[in-house]
Amino acid sequence: MRISLRDLAVPILGAPMAGGPSTPALAAAVSNAGGLGFIPAGYLSAEKFADAIATTRSLTSSPIGVNIFVPQPSAATADTLDRYRELLAPLADRYGAEVGQPHPDDDAWQAKLDVIADTAPEVATFTFGCPSAEVLARLGDRGVFTAVTVTSLAEAGAAVAAGADALIVQGPEAGGHRGTFDPVAAPGVAPLDALLAAIVAVHELPVIAAGGLASADDVRRVLDGGAVAAQAGTAFLLCDEAGTNAVHRGALTDGRFTETVVTQTFSGRYARGLANDFTRRYADVAPLGYPEVNQMTSPLRRAAVAAGDPHGTNLWAGTSWRRIRGGGAGDIVAALAGHHG
Repeated sequence: MRISLRDLAVPILGAPMAGGPSTPALAAAVSNAGGLGFIPAGYLSAEKFADAIATTRSLTSSPIGVNIFVPQPSAATADTLDRYRELLAPLADRYGAEVGQPHPDDDAWQAKLDVIADTAPEVATFTFGCPSAEVLARLGDRGVFTAVTVTSLAEAGAAVAAGADALIVQGPEAGGHRGTFDPVAAPGVAPLDALLAAIVAVHELPVIAAGGLASADDVRRVLDGGAVAAQAGTAFLLCDEAGTNAVHRGALTDGRFTETVVTQTFSGRYARGLANDFTRRYADVAPLGYPEVNQMTSPLRRAAVAAGDPHGTNLWAGTSWRRIRGGGAGDIVAALAGHHG
């Protein structure tokens, strides 16, 4: 029998945070606390994705979720990538690294879909686009509940038409990548509450709210606004089970970082993180081109982390980052749940 989000003991989803912060231990801890923990497929091989699901299953008997990036055509041109390479070269030299070589990459889309079909996690969510009706139906036939991340009323309509079981409504307050379908469209700025209200008014599917949710009051507000659950990511970045690297952890509690910005400088797709020297230096010159820009900056970001330099790597964080704390993920779930626990 397929999961119902309304049956979760605690209406909290631990957002999938690819690239390190999300771990099997974190996903299991959120699920064990009565919420729903997630394993992100992004940047993993299909084999490592399957291993992460298996490890998570070994740590919890509760439902778990997975997230997968929907491939989109790149907006990059060879000329813009070459120009960005030239601009990145001095920073690469400073770290003793080399700018990465861009190449076509769909993040092993088909192989990861096969992993999801084979392992049948209770929930699968999609980011950067809406999969075909055939993909959603295939997973539904395996008992997998599907949800699509949307950032506009139009995207919500597309997901409903394709047969998604639920919508994840992501407001601009969210940390990390914006889930917009169009990789070159300027990200929407309507706050989560307004977007949530507009979508709930039109569609009857269950809706999960995401973006800037870091307290019980935040969660209560979106549940009162029509969401069946709240998805939180930034709230877990400092928790014991997260794989957040030491440089990222340090920056989140360093008073010298004073704001978040939406930037394409690291990956070629819009994403929210702490403003640093990298986002300031390349804000006006970085092209929109995912995954190529991500591939080019990846060696530099790794080198910056190894050097302990928070000004050379992405520091993804939502607008609520000043209100987060460390401790066990289960305690954070309980705090977010508040009176709903």
